[in-house]
Amino acid sequence: MNNKIRHSGIIDSIGERSVKVRILQTSACAACKVAAHCNASESKEKLIDVASDGKGLHVGDAVTVCVSRTVISHAMLLAFGLPLALMVVTLVTLLFLTGDEATSGLLSLLVLAPYYLIIWLLRNRIDRRISFTIEDD
Repeated sequence: MNNKIRHSGIIDSIGERSVKVRILQTSACAACKVAAHCNASESKEKLIDVASDGKGLHVGDAVTVCVSRTVISHAMLLAFGLPLALMVVTLVTLLFLTGDEATSGLLSLLVLAPYYLIIWLLRNRIDRRISFTIEDD
């Protein structure tokens, strides 16, 4: 089983420690034959920051960017899983303690602000762990 997700892209710029690669992200519908006649299909250009020294690469080169499924799972857990769990635990705890639904709901939403602040403060550490690579052809 393939443990990597790959996207083809074009090198947009090269820095000392990273390469910016422009990829075209498409929804599942965008690959459909009738996608041009349907409003559900969409595609977006994304700029991906890839950790690389850029040796042997040039702006405009076609490359393949890949990331492991484990890294994606970790990113999804940080972005969606933990905040959801934090919100639900806060909501249930406050409902049990206070019985006030409005206050419990509001505070369970407000608990996300410190969570995302911590994520933002740790962004450099997270960036080292969640990274893309350029695949050799």
